[in-house]
Amino acid sequence: MSNYIVMQGETYEEDKDLGVIWSPIYDKAGIEQHFWARMRKVKKGDCVFHYVKGAIVAISIAQSDCEDGVKPVLFRIHTEEKVHVVHVKYYPLEYPLIIKNHWEKIQPLLPTKYSAFREDGSGNSGYLYPCHEELALQFSKIIRSLNKASTDEEQLSLSIDAVQQTKPLFTILDRLDGQLKETLEYNESNFFEQQIKLWNGTCPICGIHHQKMMKAIHVKPMKESILEERKDPFNGILLCSNHAVLYEEGLIAFDGRGRLHISQKIPPQEYRNYQLTECKKIELYPENKTYYRWHKRYQFKP
Repeated sequence: MSNYIVMQGETYEEDKDLGVIWSPIYDKAGIEQHFWARMRKVKKGDCVFHYVKGAIVAISIAQSDCEDGVKPVLFRIHTEEKVHVVHVKYYPLEYPLIIKNHWEKIQPLLPTKYSAFREDGSGNSGYLYPCHEELALQFSKIIRSLNKASTDEEQLSLSIDAVQQTKPLFTILDRLDGQLKETLEYNESNFFEQQIKLWNGTCPICGIHHQKMMKAIHVKPMKESILEERKDPFNGILLCSNHAVLYEEGLIAFDGRGRLHISQKIPPQEYRNYQLTECKKIELYPENKTYYRWHKRYQFKP
């Protein structure tokens, strides 16, 4: 299962009535933009968060794989324009998730590239954006808290119709949370085993090899990586817990040749305390190099 954020505006109500999300295939110059091309990846069972005018207003579950077909219309003049179409089942939120109201929780989980939101919390232009598991779980948590109070009030007032409308949302959230957590746990366990094998269970900086003290790190962080990069074992390094923190915080890095770089935020007189050796070099696999260069360029704090 994959998760997405769809940026909708005036077409939201009509698309909801039709039970679809759709996008053009090419722009006027004949180019297929990434936020349209991503529609091709949507599969039956995928989850979509619907963004309209500053808020997530609905969740939907894809009822079909993406297809290329005629542009769907309900109220507008019929057209033969070819578009990407996915049939989905909408679950509107009684209390939408206003992005700016929860920005402190959402912003740290956003990727630098292909983010659905700008730095000020407003929506980016475009259509379909990726939503990794951690971000989807955060959305689910906030949506659940916003709409739970409403459900409790409805149950107390014995408004059967209202309760029946709300319960499907929580059924979907429960199912979504379970799938997301299962995926994260499996991927984490599998990735750790891969790094143990690639690095012979040893921290390349200090030589510690006690497995319970080791941590498998994505060199290009999960939130920045596309699905293929997340699953790539060469997008990783095995470090002891101490050096893992330094690496994730960008206080140390390795370049494409495996040479250690130490941030100036760590004074040379403290290198010994951190078991760091200036100009230390580790052996890399050729497949590691692109990821290590990315980390040094974007994560390292020289």
